[in-house]
Amino acid sequence: MTREELIKELIKKIGGIADENVIDAYVVGGYVRDTILGRTVKDFDVMVVGDGVAFAEKVAKAFRIQTLVIYSNFGTAMLPMGPENFDLKIEFVGARSESYHQDSRKPVVQAADLQSDLSRRDFTINALAMSITQASFGQIIDLFNGRDDITKKIIRTPLDPDTTFSDDPLRMMRAVRFASQLLFTIDPATLDGIARNAERIAIISQERITDELIKIIDSPKPSAGMNILNDTGLLKIIFPELTALAGVEQQQGYLHKDVFKHTLKVLDNMAEMSEDTRLRFAALMHDIGKPRTKRFVDGAGWTFHGHEDVGSRMVKGIGRKMKLPTDFLNYVSKMVRLHMRPIQLVDEEVTDSAIRRLIFDSGQDVDALLTLCRADITSGNKERAKRHLENFERVLQRVREVEEKDRLRAFQPPIKGEEIMALFGLKPGKTVGRLKKMIEEAVLDGVIPNEYDAAYDYLMKNKNKILSEAETSLHGK
Repeated sequence: MTREELIKELIKKIGGIADENVIDAYVVGGYVRDTILGRTVKDFDVMVVGDGVAFAEKVAKAFRIQTLVIYSNFGTAMLPMGPENFDLKIEFVGARSESYHQDSRKPVVQAADLQSDLSRRDFTINALAMSITQASFGQIIDLFNGRDDITKKIIRTPLDPDTTFSDDPLRMMRAVRFASQLLFTIDPATLDGIARNAERIAIISQERITDELIKIIDSPKPSAGMNILNDTGLLKIIFPELTALAGVEQQQGYLHKDVFKHTLKVLDNMAEMSEDTRLRFAALMHDIGKPRTKRFVDGAGWTFHGHEDVGSRMVKGIGRKMKLPTDFLNYVSKMVRLHMRPIQLVDEEVTDSAIRRLIFDSGQDVDALLTLCRADITSGNKERAKRHLENFERVLQRVREVEEKDRLRAFQPPIKGEEIMALFGLKPGKTVGRLKKMIEEAVLDGVIPNEYDAAYDYLMKNKNKILSEAETSLHGK
C-alpha cells in the first residue's frame, strides 16, 4: 500500500469514527489543496466542529495507539502512526476563531463554527475543507473561492490582507513560499498588504523565518520567491546582506553587473542541477562578499579581489543569525571560499599540481564545487557564455584526469603519524605534523605518487634534511 492509499483509507476510517460519535469532521488545508492540484500528499489535518483533542483520543483508542501528543496551549493533538505506516502524523483540531493584540503573536482562541475557522486561515487555497462523514463524504466546502484561485494560480487572503498579516506576520513569508513552490501569482491586493505590513515580520522568531526562507530556496524556481521578498521589502529586513548586492554603478565608462540579479540566476541554475539545500544556499551566498570588496581601479574598472574569502567568513555570521546548523554553514563557507578556484585554472598550461591542490582542498565535495562553478556561468552574451562553458569543460576534464591518476578525493597521508614517530624516535608534537605536511606537499607537487612505498622511500632518502628543516621551522631559526 502506498502512502497516498494509506491516507485515503485512514480518512475513511476516521470519518466512520466521527459518524459513530455524531461529530462533523473535515480534512482541511493542504490535503485538499494538493489533491486538487494533483500533487503528492504527505500528511493531513482533521478539523472537527467541537473538541478536537477529545476526538483525537477517540481515534487513538479505535486505532489502538497509546501515544497521542496533546498540545494543551493550542487545543490540538498529533497522532503518530509509526514507521509501519510511513511515519504518518495526523493533526487534530477543533474549529476555532482567533484574535490578537497588536504587540503579540499569542492568539486568544475560542471555539467556533466551520465558517469562522476557515475565514481565519492564511489563503483561500488553504481555506478549503472536505467532509469525511458518510452522508457528505468528499464534499468540498469552499467559502472563499479557493478552487477558483487554484485554477487561476493566485495566492489571496480570505479576509482583508492587513487583518490576515497583522494576525500572523509569518503568513507574508508563507505567501511568498507558496508562490515560489507552486509558481502562482500573488493577488495585487495581497501583495500590497505584504508591503504595508513587512516591518511586522520582526516579531516572528528567527527559526520560523529561516524555515520559510529555506523552503523558498528549495522551490522549483527560487528566484520567483526571492524577487517577491525583495520587491515587498521583506528581504531587506530578514536578509539585508543580500539586498546589498542589488544595483549597478558606472565610473569612467566602466559598469559592473547587478550582482543581485546575477546571484538569482546562479540560484535558478543550481535549482535545475541539484536538490541539495546546502548547495543552493551556497549559490545564493557565493558573491555575498562583493559589496565589501568592491573597488574602482583607474584604467582597469571595478574589482572584487578577495570577495570569496570575505564571503566565506560572512557565511558563518549570517548563518548563525539565521540559526542554521554548524555543519551546514561549514559546507557553505567552504563552497563560497573555493568557488573561484576552478575557473582560475582555465589556462592550458596550468600544472597538475594546481589541479591536485583543488581536489585536495575540496575533497569529497569536488563534484559539488564544480557544479557551483557551472551554475555561476550566467552571461547573456552567447559567445562569452560559449567561451566560459568551453573553459569549464576543459577544467572538468583536467580534474577527472588528475583524480583518476592520483586518487586524491579522499586523501589520507600514505604514512600515518604513529609510524613516523616510530621511524624517527619522535614523541607526539609539531615535528610529526610538519613531517606529515611535507609528505602531503610532495604528493601534491607531484614529487612522489600518492602511495605508501614512494612516501616511505622519500622519508628515508630525505631523513636528515627533513628533520633539520622541521626543527629549524619549529624554532624559527
